[in-house]
Parts: sequence; structure tokens; C-alpha cells
Amino acid sequence: MLATDVLIAGRNLFRHTQRSLFLGGALAGVTALLVLVASLTSGIERAMVESATTLMTGHVNVGGFFKITSGSAAPLVSDYPEVLEKVLPRVQGLDYVAVRTRGYAKAVSEVTSMDIVLSGVEVDKEPGFAKVIRPIEGKLSDLAQPGTMLLFEGQADKLKVKVGDVLTLSAPTANGVNNTADVRVVAVAHNVGILSAFSAFIEKSTLNQLYGIKDTTTGALQLYLKDPGQAKGVAADLRTHLAEAGYRVMDPDPEPYWMKLMQKIPSEDWTGQKIDVTTAEDEMGQFTQFIAGVRLVSAIVVWVLLLVVAVGIFNSMAIAVRERTREIGTLRAVGMQRRKVLWLFVLEAGLLGLGGATAGALVGALAAGLLNLAGISVTEAMQFFLMQEKLHFVLEPSWIALRILLFTALTVLAALWPAFRAAHLRPITAMHHIG
Repeated sequence: MLATDVLIAGRNLFRHTQRSLFLGGALAGVTALLVLVASLTSGIERAMVESATTLMTGHVNVGGFFKITSGSAAPLVSDYPEVLEKVLPRVQGLDYVAVRTRGYAKAVSEVTSMDIVLSGVEVDKEPGFAKVIRPIEGKLSDLAQPGTMLLFEGQADKLKVKVGDVLTLSAPTANGVNNTADVRVVAVAHNVGILSAFSAFIEKSTLNQLYGIKDTTTGALQLYLKDPGQAKGVAADLRTHLAEAGYRVMDPDPEPYWMKLMQKIPSEDWTGQKIDVTTAEDEMGQFTQFIAGVRLVSAIVVWVLLLVVAVGIFNSMAIAVRERTREIGTLRAVGMQRRKVLWLFVLEAGLLGLGGATAGALVGALAAGLLNLAGISVTEAMQFFLMQEKLHFVLEPSWIALRILLFTALTVLAALWPAFRAAHLRPITAMHHIG
């Protein structure tokens, strides 16, 4: 019976080709637009998170602060191999660990200088590094050599240096004195948004020497998970486990480490080592708010479009059912029950919604794919915030399927009330209806 009903509903749609094409085309257009908006939003969010988790944070970070006196602090984890030994068995689904030294320094070239945030990196041990950092000049592999440094394009322009030039770094050590080191620029990379305006990479042992710290001391253990969605649970478990192992562990505080270092830690009355376990969301700080803003704007666009579509569908379906009132009266006169009449009209609306939304989703997905191939460049001003040089559209099948079902349901709901009213007219009244 269902197959027969579907066949009847399909024939009715073909009989009213012009109206069906109009409604189906409207649904397809809006669905395609929503798919494009959603895929662009997902692309922006993914690029921002990927850049941030390469430049400044892991999915979970085991960092900390060391205070020689209560009024001074450094972002250090002493004896990190011992900490790592406690951490590794507790983390399920671990992809890899990046051991990063944190710091900042004044970079001085022959003509100018600038303050810069430094990350001491072991580039040959970080498989995710090359996925985001793309050199314009030089090779990433050269960053494994002692005394080397990677700058981003904007920094190199400001310092007036190129690959092969030497910079002098001046930085305060944990003992409160300044130290200097000469480093060679071995690579200049494409900018990756606002973070690359002030962050640079240096070979890890070189940064340790600049700060006068031991090889067993580092800034943070950045844990990269196969499923980043597990980060909060992993962080909570590590806090408990490290506390039980005898470490002093800081309470959860969703702020970047550098804000804690500048605003909170120096004013606290303690000395020695404290461990701070954070997630990427904590360390990204205001960037998390920016991502939330992108999601909010996308949601507003989606709901506005849905509201417009819902009103349009309701009016169109009401007119369509009204035009077929006499047809409904004839069906009732030959013995078809009200419930059956209502079911056929709802089935028609469902087929129309499903077909239009599916076609629109396919068009939107195809358009997103073609735009990715086209490689639309982003202006420098937008790159600063979007952290990508070219727009990237990310298609999420589950999201697309949900929107197809949503538009199908909207079409059915829009047809339900006018069809219900028409089906409950007396057959004689419906047959004599004009309009």
C-alpha cells in the first residue's frame, strides 16, 4: 500500500509540474546556500583550531610554573621525563606528544628589532607541524639543527631578514638576568593568521640554552589526541592522577598560560613547581570566543533562512491545497476517507521536500568542492583572523543529512494544516469550491 501511495503522490506532483518545480527549486536553492554557509563556517573553524594547536597548544597540555621566589615565575616544568612517564599510561587515544619550551625574547636584526613569543620545537618529532607550517623559503627539516630559527613572512619583512641571516635574541632568564644568543634563520613560512604575527619557532635546545635551563626542563608537554573531543575528560583525569602522584596541581582555569604568568601567578604566595593541565580551548582564550562568534553568525543566517523558507512553503502549500479543493471533494465523494486524503497530501509534500532538499544539498556540496578547487584567496586583512590564505569549505555529511530531514519536515508541516482543513470539508462543499 505504501508503494502505491508513493506512486500516486509522485504522479500528482508530475501533474502539477510548474508548481512542483517552483517549490522544489526554492527548497533546493535555500538548501544549497545553507550547505555552502555551513561548510565555510566549518572550514574557518577547522583552520583556526588547526593553526592554534600547531602554533601554541596541544589538545591537552601538561605545563606549569616554577617560582624561585614568590614574586617571580617562569613557565617551566622541571624533570619533565618523570612527568611524561606518569602521563603516557593515562592517555587513551594518544596520537603524539610535542615537548615544547615556552618563552619570549627581543629579536634584533641589523636594522631593527621586535618582541617575539618563542616556542622551542623538535621539528622531527612533530608529525603535525608540516601540515600547517608551509615554508616560502628554506626547509623545515633545517630547524632540527642547533642555533636555528623559523620566522613567518610578516616577521621577516619587519626585521628585514631572509633565510641565512643571523638574528640576536635577548631574553630574561629565570634568575632575573638577560642572556643573548645568535640564531640563523633557516626558514620563512607563510603567515597563518593572527598567531603568526607574534609567534616564532626556534630549535628546542637553543631556547633552553638561551634561558639557561636543563635539558630535562621544558615549557609544556603538548598532547595530541586522535579524537580531540576527548580533551576535557583526559585533562580532568590527568589532574587527578598527577595530584595523587604527589605533584602540586593547579585548579582548572580556562585562560592562556601567558595571561596567568602575567596577571595571576606572580601575586600568589608559593615557591617551587606547580603543574597546570589545560586544554586547547583554555589556551586559545579569545580565539575560542571568535570561533563562537563565527558559529553564532552562521546560526543566525541559518535560522533567518529557515524562517523565510517556512513562511514561503506554508503560503505556497496553502495555495496549492486550496486550488485542489474540488479534487479533494471528488476523492471524498467516491469514498476515500479523510485520513487517507490527508495522508496523500502529506506524502506529496514529503516527497517534494525530500527531493528539493536533496537536490539542493548535492548542488551545494558540488559548489563547495569546485570552490575548494578554485582556491579563492583571502585578503591579508582577513587572513589575520581566518588563519588561512585561501577559503576552505569542509563538508560534514551528518550536518547535510540533518538539514535535508529538517527541510522535508518543514514542507510536511507547512502542508499539514491546509490539507487537514480541506480534507475535513463536506464533499459537496469541496466539489462546489471555486478558487
